[in-house]
Amino acid sequence: MDMTLQDPLVGQLLDGRYRVQARIAAGGMATVYQAVDTRLDRLLALKVMHPTLATDAAFVDRFIREAKSVARLSHPNVVGVFDQGTDGTYVYLAMEYVAGCTLRDVLRERGALQPRAALDILEPILAALGAAHRAGLVHRDMKPENVLIGDDGRVKVADFGLVRAVDTNTTASTGSVLGTVSYLAPEQMEHGTADARVDVYACGVVLYEMLTGGKPHTGGSVAQILYQHLHEDVLPPSGLVPGLAPQLDELVALATARDPQQRPQDAVALLSRAQETRAQLTDAQLDVVPPQAKEVPEGGLGDGSERTDVIPRPEGVQPPLPGTDEAELNRTSRLEVPPTEQTTRLRPVPAPAASAAPRGGLLQRHRLATIIAAVLLLLGAGTGVWYINAGQFTTVPAVLDMSQAKAEKTLRDEGLGVKVVRGFSSNVDRGHVMKTDPANGKQIRGTGTVTITVSRGPDIVAVPDLSGTPVADAKRKLRDLGLIPGTEKRAFSAEVARGSVIGTDPAAGSKRRPDTAVALTISRGAEVKAPGVLGSERADAAETLRAAGLKVRFADEPVHSTQDKGTVARQTPAEGKKLGKGETVTLTLSKGPEMVPVPDVTGKNEEDAKKQLTDLGFQVEVDKPFLFPQDEVDSQSVEAGQKAPKGGTITIKMKGAL
Repeated sequence: MDMTLQDPLVGQLLDGRYRVQARIAAGGMATVYQAVDTRLDRLLALKVMHPTLATDAAFVDRFIREAKSVARLSHPNVVGVFDQGTDGTYVYLAMEYVAGCTLRDVLRERGALQPRAALDILEPILAALGAAHRAGLVHRDMKPENVLIGDDGRVKVADFGLVRAVDTNTTASTGSVLGTVSYLAPEQMEHGTADARVDVYACGVVLYEMLTGGKPHTGGSVAQILYQHLHEDVLPPSGLVPGLAPQLDELVALATARDPQQRPQDAVALLSRAQETRAQLTDAQLDVVPPQAKEVPEGGLGDGSERTDVIPRPEGVQPPLPGTDEAELNRTSRLEVPPTEQTTRLRPVPAPAASAAPRGGLLQRHRLATIIAAVLLLLGAGTGVWYINAGQFTTVPAVLDMSQAKAEKTLRDEGLGVKVVRGFSSNVDRGHVMKTDPANGKQIRGTGTVTITVSRGPDIVAVPDLSGTPVADAKRKLRDLGLIPGTEKRAFSAEVARGSVIGTDPAAGSKRRPDTAVALTISRGAEVKAPGVLGSERADAAETLRAAGLKVRFADEPVHSTQDKGTVARQTPAEGKKLGKGETVTLTLSKGPEMVPVPDVTGKNEEDAKKQLTDLGFQVEVDKPFLFPQDEVDSQSVEAGQKAPKGGTITIKMKGAL
């Protein structure tokens, strides 16, 4: 059944301005329509909140504030917000209309993507989120449904601010957290907290899904998935995609670390890591073809679209039980944040009255006591055997000040498990072990686990002065201090050599926490305006450009042009464009004009004659008599049947009455 025909808003004029044309999609929080702005005659998308939310004055106030914040977020990879308002019971957002599909549609059709395609989609997502994070906004509901891919290939992130507005309202009143269960970070479930790192986690899950065609945590119920998010690490995607590069496993593991302190601090930092990962991969690794996504077992989550909605969360996440309705799974869940733990007082159970005890009860109690004693004896014997055979003690080896990799190897060589946590230290180098639990020399039973605390370096780091430093060296210096090379922009500089750093943001000397992204401004060299060399001989053109401080490259194949054979036909960048000294100008040589047979246009009217000639690539000039011109060609400057240069000019002379 066509739901559009039943929707009362279709065909209506909302707020005296927006004509609703069709219903596009519906979710747990809002319905999206295609509409026309009748004032600007512009096609747009109209997101209308559900009436249950629109009647809440506190929600509407917060929603308006968030909409204004998002409207100020101008970025090519963010779906733009044009307007917001109310009309009776309707609260709406007027947004940019993106013709295309969602990432969910792509995954549903293709199952899994090659690494190159996955990174091509991930990077603009992170660029959009990075701009939001710098503006103090957190998306909180990143998922494939909120990634739009336009018909022109551009990637845009939707629903900025909506999730935050809803979350702000309902958390205050119910102590719950909004988010799609498959993409929620552990801290959102456990504590109800959300900063930029929850978007980083969700992007890691989205990357995993693009690479493998499935979600990392699946199950037959919300509780099962919540339990996995809290207690299980995301497995390497290479386990499902043979030949997938280990660098991609590392990128997924970094973004989906259960401890938010171990994730990049925001999308800008993760974008930098993603770009570094791409640079490390060969073409063969980028073009690995994954197997088609496997069918989801019956009762699993499946690949269907996931809705943003509100459902209760249990006070504690217990090991999962089967039997939850599948419809509950394909929704973005609002999870109840557990209250502060309280001590529960148990009321003692009164002993039964003596007269109520049945005859023989004492004998039964004696038998029960005997059974319990036997069970305890067996358990004690079994425990003793375990202590004697498998429970031998191991001395924790000394790993302080070792690198993390060396420490892990040392402990595992002793048969011990390793758990890694991170902390700040001004005395221990970043990436080296600052503490162990149990401590060095202590006894640990069997194959127990040793927790090592790895230094993140000082908790406050001064941004170094990188002026004049080659970009590769600058990035290495930042990483050595625990900082992350961030976005790069290019600028002209007569003082700083091409390819070296002009400055940083934050500026040199600024105090920042480790894992902060530092943007780099890189020199293009001194500014040079490209001289024009069209029509010049090859040697002359090269000499002119080199004299201006530019490099020259000649295209492999010449082209037809109006320029003489052997001279320059094309120049890229064009004359007058601003370049950095030492940059390259590409020149394409001419192989002369293409000669085209000239048709006979005498006797034709002016319009038909011009069209026939211009369709063949000629320029046309018209010569009309001063008195009484007629609309008929009398003669042409090049006779019919002769060849003329394509792009050249042919003059047609019109008849006169005299």
